[in-house]
Amino acid sequence: MRSFAPFTRAWATRTTRTAPSLSIRFSSSVAGHVNTNPVLELQQRGLVAAMTSPELVSHVDAGPTAIYCGVDPTAASLHLGNLVTLLGLLHFHIKGHTTIGLVGGATGTIGDPSGKSTERQPMSAATLAHNVAGIDAQFQRFFERGRTYADSRGYAVQGNGGKVKVVNNKTWFGKLSALDFLGDVGRFARVGTMIARDSVKSRLESPQGISFTEFSYQLLQAYDFWHLFHEDGCRIQLGGSDQWGNITAGIDLIHKKKKTTSEQVVINNNDSTTDKPMHAYGLTIPLLTTSTGEKFGKSAGNAIWLDEKMTSLFDFYQFFVKTADADVGRYLHYFTLLTADQINGVMDQHNAEPEKRIAQHTLAKETTELVHGVEAVSKALLATHVLFGSSLDKIKGQELIDAFEHDSRLVTMGAPLVSGMSLDRIMVDSGLCLSKSEAKKLVKSGGFYVNNIKVTDMSYRLVDKDWIDGAVCVLRSGKSNYKLLRAASS
Repeated sequence: MRSFAPFTRAWATRTTRTAPSLSIRFSSSVAGHVNTNPVLELQQRGLVAAMTSPELVSHVDAGPTAIYCGVDPTAASLHLGNLVTLLGLLHFHIKGHTTIGLVGGATGTIGDPSGKSTERQPMSAATLAHNVAGIDAQFQRFFERGRTYADSRGYAVQGNGGKVKVVNNKTWFGKLSALDFLGDVGRFARVGTMIARDSVKSRLESPQGISFTEFSYQLLQAYDFWHLFHEDGCRIQLGGSDQWGNITAGIDLIHKKKKTTSEQVVINNNDSTTDKPMHAYGLTIPLLTTSTGEKFGKSAGNAIWLDEKMTSLFDFYQFFVKTADADVGRYLHYFTLLTADQINGVMDQHNAEPEKRIAQHTLAKETTELVHGVEAVSKALLATHVLFGSSLDKIKGQELIDAFEHDSRLVTMGAPLVSGMSLDRIMVDSGLCLSKSEAKKLVKSGGFYVNNIKVTDMSYRLVDKDWIDGAVCVLRSGKSNYKLLRAASS
């Protein structure tokens, strides 16, 4: 989400350093190992792509400030690409700064052309409202869990950290008429500057072109920054590196409107006001990519969602376990609050025995706890144990059901219903196989398992002992295709 501005890339303060090659020594305190200034901390972690001014560091040093990041509700959940910017906000939050999550209930109806080759299809009002509600709740949940995670890693989170606020830009845009917007914002825009934006230029040169609606998007996001600057004392906008133009559009609008208005502005989100010149800043974070340059996100078709109903705990955990060695050190800096010393220790252990994938498992555990909570790690580990063919002897039925809650592999087919069914029908009805003929071939070839025990007799019927604690039965075809049958009454 989220161009305008005399603030060009030429004088942006850029940080292009790569994260250093990273025991775990999880001490009870991280004092002395973490920068108190979140901008410097993000730089150390390789999480700063650019700043609009080097004065941002001294501004943050001067005392609590407010920072915001916006997300358009194009889906019901945020994804892993958003997690990088969320962590940027979290670093500010746990150090006592106000963090504002903006959900684009208005801009979401328009669509940001940044990084897009075609225009976004409009959503229905019901879909938009559903997505706004989901992302609003996700913002709140992320900071609650983030504080708990930071506390557990030894960060001195005073109180509950800085204030967290979630806003919807439909609140202010819904009150503006087209004439009001053109008079209040449009008069400050210069078409030549708007056309020069990378996101606009690339679309103008494409066969699809760009609609006036998407062309105007940068003005809407610019107004968001102005509104939060004016009403909440928000001085910093954070976004992915593709948001540079949109961020500087807001800074330019703030600069121009301040010159033409005598209105006072709020100081640091409290009740005080001032006529003293106040500056606005932009901070961008690198887009999440692999070492091969592959981008992560829903538009790339490989989204890892932060909602466990959309990406299961097992799949979320396994995504990080599968991280390439070339990426894992960088991701430990990005997605965890482990210190540089701790990450270096992890990488030393990993490099000594790379086949154990110590760094990947550390990354998976840390990020799962951060996003989903400490109990989710246990569930993900249990699901991993089950789905890699390990013995189920000591596992309780309800634990299995809890571990696979919201997972599409969990299918309700009660014991009484399937007691007389043939294996091929069970395998088809549960979704394990597409047809009965496929199921029969699978059983005959020795590729079918009940509770990870091979079954080769087509006449076999599921009996009471196959239901773990009378609650669940695990079916498998081949090495990795699983279905868990849950008893309907449980």
